Amino acid sequence: MRRILLSAVGALVVASLGDALAAERRCGWYANPTPGNLWLIDKDATWTITSQGEADGPDATGADKAPDFNPRQFVETNVPGAGYGYGCACMTVETDAGNQRIRKVFAGDILPLAKCRADKSLPPPPD
Repeated sequence: MRRILLSAVGALVVASLGDALAAERRCGWYANPTPGNLWLIDKDATWTITSQGEADGPDATGADKAPDFNPRQFVETNVPGAGYGYGCACMTVETDAGNQRIRKVFAGDILPLAKCRADKSLPPPPD
């Protein structure tokens, strides 16, 4: 019985370690430009987290773990009053680099806009 319990615990640790090894911390512009679309734009790519109606492929698992925008650290774009725009964030994610998609969101934090504005490795924010 003890051997079975140790094997089960070991399997859980290995599974958790696999997720941890696949996770990356990415920081940059966090954008919600239009309904259903959510992106993270860092120095490497524009990463799709969700796309309207999954038009660009499946939404990220755990997309609900992406941080909520902070109204004080948010620039509204597109349709005034509609709540579309961008902020600055860091997220712990698993990516599909070939398709520039985030497969899984583990966690995320909103940062001050000044942090992304000062990061010379980032492209300009989305309009």
